[in-house]
Amino acid sequence: MKYPFYTDKPQKPAKPVELPKSRQEIQTDPKGYIPDKGLMGAVNAALLLGQPLLLTGEPGTGKTQLAYSLAYQLGLVGLVNGVEKPLTLKFETKSTSVAPDLFYLYDAIGHFRAVQIDGKNVNAAGYLKPGALGEAIIHTNPKAQIKNFKIEEFLPRLDFPYTEPRRFVVLIDEIDKAPRDFPNDILNEIEQLYFRIPEFDNVKVEANKNLQPILVLTSNSEKHLPDAFLRRCIYYDIPFPDEGRLKAILAQRLEDYLELSDAFLKKGLEFFFILRNKDLRLNKSPATAELLNWFTLLRGKMFEGVDNPFIEKYQAQLSDSLTTLVKNRGDLETVQAELKEWLNS
Repeated sequence: MKYPFYTDKPQKPAKPVELPKSRQEIQTDPKGYIPDKGLMGAVNAALLLGQPLLLTGEPGTGKTQLAYSLAYQLGLVGLVNGVEKPLTLKFETKSTSVAPDLFYLYDAIGHFRAVQIDGKNVNAAGYLKPGALGEAIIHTNPKAQIKNFKIEEFLPRLDFPYTEPRRFVVLIDEIDKAPRDFPNDILNEIEQLYFRIPEFDNVKVEANKNLQPILVLTSNSEKHLPDAFLRRCIYYDIPFPDEGRLKAILAQRLEDYLELSDAFLKKGLEFFFILRNKDLRLNKSPATAELLNWFTLLRGKMFEGVDNPFIEKYQAQLSDSLTTLVKNRGDLETVQAELKEWLNS
């Protein structure tokens, strides 16, 4: 694998350049998720009470990945295209999200066109796509019961193949992005775990109480959530990991962790915590995800054969690597100046 892959001397290779495999799957593997004690307590409280778990915390602290870890630890796994995956369905909240989107999407235009072409006997179910919570509710019911709901045509459009009644974890990600009324509009549905389909004779589809979905909601605290909504949730704010827990996370997520020298770990974490704790007025402090990417880069082709790159000799390469830690021009200039001072100290 030739490095660098991209240069200022373009030359077409004889065959496509071989690139490293994405590390996304490794860094998000639920087996490597390490919760803190407070998070474990909040999760267990939510499971005991059967209430949604609402998580806050700065980006990169593991709010989203908790849902996949939870499904894995509870043994909620299934096969998708022959690959075992946690039974987790994700609803990505948008600024345009409305309550029904969580349960199903209706292609009104497609249905209307079909009626115009084929006549009135076009089944509306063929134009309904289950949303994350809607699919999880469907999966809790026996197939015979699903047929009683008259929504058997939903089954081919499920993200997970229907096999038998089973429980899912539903992740409602970044709920604070939604319009102001969204949390209030789903109060009864997330408490009672049912939904209605007005386009299908207003049929009511409800969860089997013995297999009710587990709800995990995340928020970046961009806006206040209604008190009535908060009352129905177990809440936990995930703190940023301390150095000991960061080392444990690195040990799980970095393939070559055991090959890292003490000097590499010590110096790398030292500079990382300078960026987080020193009053540099960064627009966004680097988080765990950025640290993992940075360490992976420092252990890759850029510093191949170098045991400890945190010396003045490698300042230029280290400066190039900072794009994994910072996310805008102003922060990059500040961090580059801090790197130079740190290396010369």
